[in-house]
Amino acid sequence: MLARLSIRDIVLIERLDIEFSRGLAVLTGETGAGKSILLDAFALALGGRGDAGLVRHGAEQGQVTATFDVPKGHPAARILAENGLDDTGEMILRRVQLADGRTRAFINDQAISVQTLRAVGAALVEIHGQHDERALVDASTHRQLLDAFAGHEKDVAALEALWDIRRTANADLDGHRAGMERAAREADYLRHASQELKALAPKEGEETELANRRTTMMQGEKVATDLREAQEAIGGSHSPVSALSAAVRRLERRAANAPGLIEPAVKAIDIAINALEEADQHLHAALAATDFDPAELERIEERLFALRAASRKYSTPVDLLAALAAQYADDVALIDAGADQLKKLEAAAAEADKRYAAAAAKLSAARAKAAEKLNKAVNAELAPLKLERAKFMTQVEANAAAPGPQGIDRVEFWVQTNPGTKPGPMMKVASGGELSRFLLALKVVLADRGSAPTLVFDEIDTGVGGAVADAIGSRLARLAGKVQVMAVTHAPQVAARASQHLLISKDALDKGKRVATRVNALAADHRREEIARMLAGAEITAEARAAAERLLRAAS
Repeated sequence: MLARLSIRDIVLIERLDIEFSRGLAVLTGETGAGKSILLDAFALALGGRGDAGLVRHGAEQGQVTATFDVPKGHPAARILAENGLDDTGEMILRRVQLADGRTRAFINDQAISVQTLRAVGAALVEIHGQHDERALVDASTHRQLLDAFAGHEKDVAALEALWDIRRTANADLDGHRAGMERAAREADYLRHASQELKALAPKEGEETELANRRTTMMQGEKVATDLREAQEAIGGSHSPVSALSAAVRRLERRAANAPGLIEPAVKAIDIAINALEEADQHLHAALAATDFDPAELERIEERLFALRAASRKYSTPVDLLAALAAQYADDVALIDAGADQLKKLEAAAAEADKRYAAAAAKLSAARAKAAEKLNKAVNAELAPLKLERAKFMTQVEANAAAPGPQGIDRVEFWVQTNPGTKPGPMMKVASGGELSRFLLALKVVLADRGSAPTLVFDEIDTGVGGAVADAIGSRLARLAGKVQVMAVTHAPQVAARASQHLLISKDALDKGKRVATRVNALAADHRREEIARMLAGAEITAEARAAAERLLRAAS
């Protein structure tokens, strides 16, 4: 899955591009050549902790880019989608480390948070070393790994759905019960307030409407006299309309004699008469508006007083009294009908609890059986890894009192390194070399189930040799048939089984003033020479070359 690792201006590295093939790729080289720097750079690209010390001396920043081909539906692709990032199939993870300690993270050239980069990196690659944090050592992942081994994914998804139903049912029950308890404590007050507000029957916007009506009525009383005088002047006994109409009729009779002189005057007088009649209509309407019943004004003022008194009493704006009345009515209804609803909600919650508990118990039993199979499979791998006295065990502790979305089980991988010793969590009991071999045995058994598609093993063969190193190499090769495997190794037995052999070396530059790390893919003859060096040390003998040839032939 990993296509290329590109490194720029990291300690001892100016520019480095590494192409990885499928299968097992090994990285070998003398101690101090830069293998740990390569892994640190790789971890940085996957979201690892930044460190200004990684920047090459004299450079302002360094950067690492890891390119992956990711199939549709892969967890890493889902993480991109959840974060609104584009998924083109090729996933380019890039991390820039600045010399002042700051870092920047990118996926497909889109800026992201380091947390998102770390989540994507964890879905793509696992790095297993003697002292690094590893997914298998994290006990919180053990239940997921056991489920992946047993193929419980659908059962877990179904249980998560039942958990959501159970949580919703219990939340509804708790909310209803709390509402009933609150309403019961205030029952007398609620009933009184509900009845009072029901009788008042406030309406939203009523206060503004009444206040505007009262203002119009009070102002109308003041202007009514002036309106009547104006109406009398325009339409009363002194109205000029009659005189103007008579004048128009006289002029119209003379129009035939001098039309050019008379018609403009007639039109102007007609306009004046129409305007006076329109003004008369407006004055009539205005007078009608000012004509009110004093009793109506009194009723409006009483209504406003009642609404505002209720507003003060209930510390609620007048416009919100209607909503408050509805709330109080609902609370009273809850008291009256809440018992029946409570029974229904209790029954629904009990049913949801029952269905979840049954499914959780069934899954717990299945996990216990799967744990036995996992134990048997892992323990079968231990003897060739020089752990023949050790024992692997999967602890499944069911606790119905502590349920969760994935069930009632706490799963943790334990080991016993020697008969008679006390077993305990794998991370605490196993030494560094033992832990790496336990992890390898687990990975071989789990293969591509519950695993990232790319695995990196950092010197898991430390402290072993001969048959044990050969057993480690054999298992790494088997594992590489399912997932991509990269291994940093000092064991020639492991290197001989690789499908790609990368030599890490340190070269002197500028007449020895500085050094740089280089990585070269080895062809067949050079592979034999490197494996011979790993067998013999500094001076490569003919016997070492012959032994290297035998290892390569045996591994092919």
